[in-house]
Amino acid sequence: MIDPTSKEDPKFKELVKVLIDWVNDVLVEERIIVKQLEEDLYDGQVLQKLLEKLGDCKLNVAEVTQSEIGQKQKLQTVLEAVHELLRPHGWVLRWNVDAIHGKNLVAILHLLISLAMHFRAPIRLPEHVSVQVVVVRKREGLLHSNHITEELTTTSEMMMGRFERDAFDTLFDHAPDKLSVVKKSLITFANKHLNKLNLEVTELESQFADGVYLVLLMGLLENYFVPLHNFYLTPDSFDQKVHNVAFAFELMLDGGLKKPKARPEDVVNLDLKSTLRVLYNLFTKYKNVE
Repeated sequence: MIDPTSKEDPKFKELVKVLIDWVNDVLVEERIIVKQLEEDLYDGQVLQKLLEKLGDCKLNVAEVTQSEIGQKQKLQTVLEAVHELLRPHGWVLRWNVDAIHGKNLVAILHLLISLAMHFRAPIRLPEHVSVQVVVVRKREGLLHSNHITEELTTTSEMMMGRFERDAFDTLFDHAPDKLSVVKKSLITFANKHLNKLNLEVTELESQFADGVYLVLLMGLLENYFVPLHNFYLTPDSFDQKVHNVAFAFELMLDGGLKKPKARPEDVVNLDLKSTLRVLYNLFTKYKNVE
């Protein structure tokens, strides 16, 4: 079980909230509202709906089961479907039927985090979240307990399975002083082109986050007009911003650039490293374009 003090950790609370909000977003059409992960997910009903929605598939299971045996059988089928999805990608599966049905919150969190990462959920999980778990064993009629630290999340990139480090990882970790030089060069490069539309960038983190400048910049670099009905010129929701950044990525692929390492959601979530990677990609190809 989780040490009660760990449950009060702000990062742990944020992780649980982000996952609950995500599950509820996915299942909004099913009129399912999850309030407590361990109470609402243990019997396999919500997990079944979640997997069917995410994987666009139909599982062959009984709709409602009240008996413990029926619930566990259903859970077994749902988890087998999850394992078939995740196992080929090298995920470590840190849950089983008994743990989920036993309302083990750590196991349920591991499962949801893996699904969110696998399906590239448009959410940002707090990084480096760990919990203290109390393990109680019975030996010779006496109870023995000890604490172990269970790591729930690492960094977004590690969890996404993108282990190949690049120059930006090194820059952030070992040469933060040189970061401002790189940012300045990229701002100069972007403004050289955006100034033609009387636009100016002063801050990389936020001004590219809604995708508008990225789309316009691609049009300027490739010398074409981007029709306004292809993107949102004044996006006011997370989804509209993600649409814009994803559209800019499509334009980059059309221009012969490699698929960006970042996800559109990372750029929208003001992740500086992701934004720098995308702009540096453009800079290396178009730095000599007038």
